[in-house]
Amino acid sequence: MHPLFQLQQSITACNLCPRLREHCREVARVKRRAYLDWDYWGQPVPSFGDPGARLLIVGLAPGAHGANRTGRMFTGDSSGELLYRVLHGCGFASQPESRNASDGLTLIDAYITAAARCAPPGNKPSPAELHACRPYLHREIGLLRNVQVVVALGRIAFDAYLTVLAEANRIASKAPYTFAHNKTHRTGKADPILISSYHPSQQNTSTGRLTEAMLRAVFQRAKKLTRA
Repeated sequence: MHPLFQLQQSITACNLCPRLREHCREVARVKRRAYLDWDYWGQPVPSFGDPGARLLIVGLAPGAHGANRTGRMFTGDSSGELLYRVLHGCGFASQPESRNASDGLTLIDAYITAAARCAPPGNKPSPAELHACRPYLHREIGLLRNVQVVVALGRIAFDAYLTVLAEANRIASKAPYTFAHNKTHRTGKADPILISSYHPSQQNTSTGRLTEAMLRAVFQRAKKLTRA
């Protein structure tokens, strides 16, 4: 078994954050009316994708009625609808939509992870919860040996990735790196190029802060950089 898959088994069995585990279980018990016939996942959500990927995508956390329901990152909610449509258009996903974990979608030269692996209340994991989850991101980055570009979706994902680099002494400080949409960051000669992006959350898309064209531009840039 590939070490990345072994790591995902450890993630799904994790119980480090009692508040998050209780919230995930409660959401899975109560459910949303539209999904009453669903058997919610209700556990930490594993990362997934191509182990040889040149593109790493870092999100915030599973959605309460999205990934916490389906068991796969960005699957079953509006954020994922937009993300996978764009990824498919840029050649990083086998199909333009993802409704459940067994719908046949695969990632092409891409891997999706997150700063937190459990759905947090209000989509806001605490600093302590992000700290507890960060070793999983450390290990994934170490195992994904071909990554050339990292796309951080949202400021929390951006900060989580930079914190991993700082803790590994790959950057001296996070201070020089400012978050902005579709901005590239060079963190070191041997490190992947980092692209910061607004998160494809419903709040961002409904207000027009992030459009499909804006997100597509991010992954078109990532595609060019992986080819380079």
